[in-house]
Amino acid sequence: MSIHKNLLRFYPHPCKEVPLQDLYLDHDLHKQGTTGSPCVYANFLSSLDGRIALEDSAQRTYIPKHITTDSDFGLFMELHAQADCIITHGGYMRALGEGRLGNILQVKDKHLAEWRRNNGLQAQPAVIIASASLDFPIHNSLHKHAQTVYIATGKNADPNRIRYWQDLGYPMLFTGEDHTVHGAPLIHQLSGLGYKSIYLVAGPQMLDTVIREKQLSRLYLTITHQLIGGKDFRTLLTGSTLGPEGNLILEAQYYEQDSPPGSGQFFMQFGLGRPNNAELGATI
Repeated sequence: MSIHKNLLRFYPHPCKEVPLQDLYLDHDLHKQGTTGSPCVYANFLSSLDGRIALEDSAQRTYIPKHITTDSDFGLFMELHAQADCIITHGGYMRALGEGRLGNILQVKDKHLAEWRRNNGLQAQPAVIIASASLDFPIHNSLHKHAQTVYIATGKNADPNRIRYWQDLGYPMLFTGEDHTVHGAPLIHQLSGLGYKSIYLVAGPQMLDTVIREKQLSRLYLTITHQLIGGKDFRTLLTGSTLGPEGNLILEAQYYEQDSPPGSGQFFMQFGLGRPNNAELGATI
């Protein structure tokens, strides 16, 4: 998806116009991590009042279309293109199977696909599906593109569901002592599998555990200059109050005017003050 427009970079100084296309691709996130210390990054879109999604009457989450833009999606996919593997979740797989959400499991843009080839990455990233219930369908596009798929869950997940997936030949990652997925053991296992760049697209619950367990390297955040409101909504985190592990360091901020129409948006990058973030900041 080629988008030929400029953004205004507010930070770091000096303030200047920069091209939107390849803005995130130039960060070379696939080179920032190692198998012992992978680069783990996440990306979210939020309204000014902190909504990342709303819930309908059936308690199904959705992103209001009027807050989405081609610019934000293009940058989302630039991050996708740099990943050895992506972490999604069972809720997304159910929504995808029901046609409520679009398919973001593959890199389809020709420019980004060529970039992956030129940088020695597999044609498509591996996919890790995090789930406590283990109740979701496998989308046929994963087989079509011959992607490696792992299913992550807790040690106390339903043994019948565990056996179901094992009988189908899917490798399991057990990442916590209860039935849920925990950030540190998940990233440790993915590191052991050789993954160096890990893209988190799994929602607030996974972001919460990855931050609390000090596994996140960088947070990318788009803030649309819109107020959404609504009584039933999702925000960035799900758990109790954070301490110092919630402290972020602004690395860059960009402004796009009149997108969404009649509004605007910020694109921001935050580091979390650990050693590999110094390397990440140097790529800006």
